[in-house]
Amino acid sequence: MAQLNVLVVGASIAGPMSAYWFAKAGAKITVIERFESLRTQGQAIDIRTIGVTTMRKMPGMEEAVRAKKAVVEGLSFIREDGRSFGMIKATGNPDQQSLLSEYEILRGDLSKILYDMTKDNENIKYVFNEQVVSLHQNEIVDGPVTVEFMNGYPTAQYDLVVACDGSTSRTRAIGFGCGVRDYIKPTNCWAAYMTIKEDLIAGSKIGHGLSSIPGRFMALGPNASGGNQACFMALNSSDNHDATLRFREAQKQGDVALKQFIAKHYDGHGWKTPEVLQAMMETKDFYASEIVQVKTTSLYKGRFVLVGDAGYAPGFTGGGTSLAMAGAYILAGEILKHKGSLMAGLKGYEEQMRPHITELQKVPPFVPTLMAPQSAWGLWLRNQIFAFVSWTNLMEYVQTLFGGALGENVEDKLPTYNWIA
Repeated sequence: MAQLNVLVVGASIAGPMSAYWFAKAGAKITVIERFESLRTQGQAIDIRTIGVTTMRKMPGMEEAVRAKKAVVEGLSFIREDGRSFGMIKATGNPDQQSLLSEYEILRGDLSKILYDMTKDNENIKYVFNEQVVSLHQNEIVDGPVTVEFMNGYPTAQYDLVVACDGSTSRTRAIGFGCGVRDYIKPTNCWAAYMTIKEDLIAGSKIGHGLSSIPGRFMALGPNASGGNQACFMALNSSDNHDATLRFREAQKQGDVALKQFIAKHYDGHGWKTPEVLQAMMETKDFYASEIVQVKTTSLYKGRFVLVGDAGYAPGFTGGGTSLAMAGAYILAGEILKHKGSLMAGLKGYEEQMRPHITELQKVPPFVPTLMAPQSAWGLWLRNQIFAFVSWTNLMEYVQTLFGGALGENVEDKLPTYNWIA
């Protein structure tokens, strides 16, 4: 069989990870990214369960992640005056389920690690500032996909096109012939992330989180380069869709309008919120997105396939990165396993991934209540219960119980493949 020619769309996490494993399968890979350079901003993300298993199959990656892992040692829940009433700390055991993962890392740092692991591979080529305009497949005869690009990259044929460009994937819309928001299941939640120059937590390695009604949460954490990482997260009640629609409208208008929307939404939130909002207006490191689930009826159509959030964004369960990492591994492995029958490989990918997707898209019932109480009574009750649990010996047990609810056991096995490279 001739060397497989693969186009990967997206260079965040799922894209470089796919490139890594397809190169191990002996393929030739082109990775395109619509931004002009690698994006280094974004939130802290967790590598859990099958993500850890995948990472440990990549020589040197676990060490690279540990060297760049977030410096936060825990999360202190505070009142409006800044007083703590409870704390969650990382267990220090990478194989033990916890609300705080041992492998928490900034999205941009993980993307850079994966890019560095793949950029010098002779079978992997990165092309920035480029997007797919059209995909043409012969629906009668199984054959290569003809791809046209937006910014001048030559039209070419590929044996396989892999969409790794996020939950609102434009490539998914082109490849599946659907709308951008088709298959998206809103969670009525959005979040914004940024780095601010000021250190508002006085050098603490403990993150500080403040909740207020209705469903507002703000967190400040240490940044290895100085200053703080800041996050705003808003989870609206299931019947309040207008708040999320207003976020989308502001997002369409650009960062200035979106920052103004967030500032208005968090007016009166308390503690150091005014200082964080002022810093947000000035920061160049700003990223915001709606948090959604993606549920497709199939992960592929012909020789077009989805990996990561483009195919199975899990929402706020914390499993998105792990699903993307495992998905890239399984896709390349199944195609290698069924060498000579690309469609059999894609079918194998679907069958292998569905149980993981189903498991990691489950939203434990405690998550909305824990993160974003909607009423004053609910907030008071959450705080009282959490304060009691935090200052007793129950916290380690609760961490393990709740952490386990976020996904499968890290010891769950992934398929083993006979890699070429």
